[in-house]
Amino acid sequence: MEPIDIGLVVTGLMLVVVILGMRVAFAAALAGTVGLIWIFWSKKGYAGDEFVWALTVAVKTAGQVPHSKVSSQALSLIPTFIMIGYLAYYAGLTKALFEAAKRWIAWVPGGLAVSTVFATAGFAAVSGASVATAAVFARIAIPEMLKIGYDKRFAAGVVAAGGTLASLIPPSALLVIYAIIVEQDVGKLLLAGFIPGVFSAFVYALLIIGLALTIKGFGPPVGGFTWRERFVSLPPALPIVFVVVTIIFFVYNPFGGDAWGTPTEGGAIGAFVVFLMALYRGMRWPELKDALLETAKLSVMIFTIIWGVLIYVRFLGFADLPSAFADWITSLTLSPMLILICILLAYAVLGMFMDAIGMLLLTLPVVYPAVMALNGGINVSAADSAFGMNGQMCAIWFGILVVKMAEFCLITPPIGLNCFVVAGVRPDLSVQDVFNGVMPFFVADAVTIALLVSFPAIVLWLPGLA
Repeated sequence: MEPIDIGLVVTGLMLVVVILGMRVAFAAALAGTVGLIWIFWSKKGYAGDEFVWALTVAVKTAGQVPHSKVSSQALSLIPTFIMIGYLAYYAGLTKALFEAAKRWIAWVPGGLAVSTVFATAGFAAVSGASVATAAVFARIAIPEMLKIGYDKRFAAGVVAAGGTLASLIPPSALLVIYAIIVEQDVGKLLLAGFIPGVFSAFVYALLIIGLALTIKGFGPPVGGFTWRERFVSLPPALPIVFVVVTIIFFVYNPFGGDAWGTPTEGGAIGAFVVFLMALYRGMRWPELKDALLETAKLSVMIFTIIWGVLIYVRFLGFADLPSAFADWITSLTLSPMLILICILLAYAVLGMFMDAIGMLLLTLPVVYPAVMALNGGINVSAADSAFGMNGQMCAIWFGILVVKMAEFCLITPPIGLNCFVVAGVRPDLSVQDVFNGVMPFFVADAVTIALLVSFPAIVLWLPGLA
């Protein structure tokens, strides 16, 4: 059997065991190791006395992957970004952010839900983790919405959908993972996520306002706040704004010239700034301990998935599956844009059965070379590219589209992780309630993705300035 055939068989079996319930990290590591053994053994003609040799070489090859890849400096961004979010929560900064959003925005139709969306967007700018954002606002925002008569399912849906914004708005763990897998500039990708993330928040807000205007009693506005109360709410929320500005200024110098530091250094400085603010606001050892433990748990989960999937990626390289898939894609007579849409639809289906990180890590080694081949390769001029942009800009644009699809998958049944998190935090809500509540946001996400595909400038304007 040829290596590419082995690659197809092993990949198919891996997807089956993932759908049956095995964790992506373990399924990918197992598939990668078995696939390497199979390929090495096939090169020896399946000789019985050569199996031990193939096993030894495969295990050694797989064993080198975790340290060689995960020791990358760029991956150190992930725990620092996650730590920023948890420190902000345990320091009470998130509650202050929600209160400020409520006092300034809640007067519009569906105002409290709109306030929740923008508060989650603000927290996403210091969190980097969608799951953490959903968990935090399930505790803060849902009780407030239920008090004034929101349907509990929709209230839960607002929080679950709002939490997905952390996947795009920098600092984003998913964008860091994408940058590492496809070997692109982390700083430019983080910058590229800012405008699409804010744009997504506005689309969510317009959806909520539209529903409130058309359905009687859907989302009553909340008034009664004086201008003094509104301005008083701003200072407690400003620390989050200060942290975001600090990270952006450090990673991307808005005054021109070289950046002041790397994204890793920016993340570390951001975590230190939030830590000082948390101490100033009275955070004690129990809260700090919880923040560090939650950071460690989520970071270990992400790194474990990366370790397992990178073993599978090494196997794909030996099987030559990525280049074969790229050749097949470029041989199709369909237009590049139609092929891209088909790829995005495939992500929507795949996301029903896999978590966002695992889905990106498993598919990008195969899909990314195909998309770049459609665009004419890495080093091309805009005139020679299928999508009208150079190679790096195409990689950034595709990255934002893929991460937006990963956002979409965080709320799609049956796996939608954010929905499970919200239901877990709120015992009065079932998972089915949350899935029902997020249904309207599927339309908003579809509109956002269509606009990002149609108008790449939404994604590329900001990184184009860097």
